[in-house]
Amino acid sequence: EGKTKEDFKFLYKRAIASYSTGDIENALKDINQFSLEFPESYQAHILAALIYRQQGAVDQQLIELNKALELRDDNPQLRKWRGSLYMEKGENKIARRDFLTVRSLEDDPELESNLGVVYYALEKPDSALLCFNKSIELDAMYEPAYLYAGSFCLELERFDLALKYLNLALLLDSENANALFYKGIALVELNRSEEGCRFLSKAFKAGQDDAGDYLKEHCYDIFK
Repeated sequence: EGKTKEDFKFLYKRAIASYSTGDIENALKDINQFSLEFPESYQAHILAALIYRQQGAVDQQLIELNKALELRDDNPQLRKWRGSLYMEKGENKIARRDFLTVRSLEDDPELESNLGVVYYALEKPDSALLCFNKSIELDAMYEPAYLYAGSFCLELERFDLALKYLNLALLLDSENANALFYKGIALVELNRSEEGCRFLSKAFKAGQDDAGDYLKEHCYDIFK
């Protein structure tokens, strides 16, 4: 006996119920079956993308988000989500395009920081730092912006500037293991080894395992 349109609509409702109770596999089965019958359903593609996000399936999320945005391209949150997935895949030019489109509609510190990461990956460090500064301007409490800026300045061997960002990060969270680690590196590189090694030691005790290698290389003579 053939199913009617109403039977397929029930699948959508059941998919939502399954998703809300954590029954991901059945939710995905139902929503995929529903979408075959109603490919024009914007909300169904979003639900499928949410399910795939729980599964960590990046490519499948992109397929569903692309379908949703083809139907309606007026949702900046979906475009930001898609941009973050392209960023995760290393497709930075596409990610930049999405982030800049969103920025023309609305802005927030996370968007600016993500855009900074993308610019840095595209070998545009000055543009990246402008984005991190904008992120901080939008929300001075947004810690990732300081950490990104500090770590990228270390890679660029701009150690004094790295230290400024990392000091601000540590004002927000004095126990942040990454900030302690990066600050230790910056201090060592600035020939402030004793102070730097103290921060590397703190970072290692706070769970930043990579600090151990720096301690062995730079701090053995200081601590022995």
